[in-house]
Amino acid sequence: MRKKRTDLSEIGPWSEIKLDIIREYGAAYSSILSSQTKPRLKHVYIDAFSGAGFHATKDEGSLVLGSPTRALFLDPPFKEYHFIDLDKGSIETLRELVHSHTTGPYDPNSVHFYNADCNRILLTDVLPRVKYEDYRRGLCLLDPYGLDLEWQVIESAGAMQSIEIFLNFPIADMNRNVLRRDRSKVEPSQIQRMSRYWGDDSWKEVAYSREGNLFGWEEKTTNEAMADAFRQRLRKKAGFAYVPDPVPMRNSKKAIVYYLFFASQKPVASKIVREIFEKYRKRAV
Repeated sequence: MRKKRTDLSEIGPWSEIKLDIIREYGAAYSSILSSQTKPRLKHVYIDAFSGAGFHATKDEGSLVLGSPTRALFLDPPFKEYHFIDLDKGSIETLRELVHSHTTGPYDPNSVHFYNADCNRILLTDVLPRVKYEDYRRGLCLLDPYGLDLEWQVIESAGAMQSIEIFLNFPIADMNRNVLRRDRSKVEPSQIQRMSRYWGDDSWKEVAYSREGNLFGWEEKTTNEAMADAFRQRLRKKAGFAYVPDPVPMRNSKKAIVYYLFFASQKPVASKIVREIFEKYRKRAV
């Protein structure tokens, strides 16, 4: 019997599906932008919660390539890669991995590493490198472990018109720490986390309702209602023109762990992702 790895971050089958989706679209994205010549565009890959570049499966501890590693070995390659992680050990492991494998399609000199809070470094150092007027375009993965992302990042990406995003909407973290049936039991720090992710406190209007209740009691809304309201925010507040219905990622007990969103300014990108989402939607269930 294989000994389970304990030194790697563990992921479930739902995360493997997510990684497959992102790799498949990344391949199409890189191929399309690499072939464009009028004008010639420089396309960039950004991973805001990169990790060490590989994981272990929860069941067996088998090695699974992470999103940075999969992106690096896409051919044609991206022109630049930006990997960010708050954990120094993870980003240093990823750095060593990249520079020890120099036979891939990517240029090692095009890979940049940041041991930093993505909520700061994206706004100050990374997103400014992908300006529309500079003929640059970017695919950005925003895959936080929980409510660790700030709305300002999402809104800034939408305003730039040059960035497409995959986004983890961590409904399990929300339900566990914020969206309690009894609001009085929610810690103020958790409310602040939720408002930073959502962008303001309008989530409260979505999360709780007294309508449809014979006695006028306040009731908690559904996961689907929260996800749909956030989809509308991505369109109307962040300014993304196209936001397909997200894929709900479920654990072995069929509970939704998170929703995977995609947002773009391009109809062709939305069409490609909708087709990919539909292919993997049954697997996610």
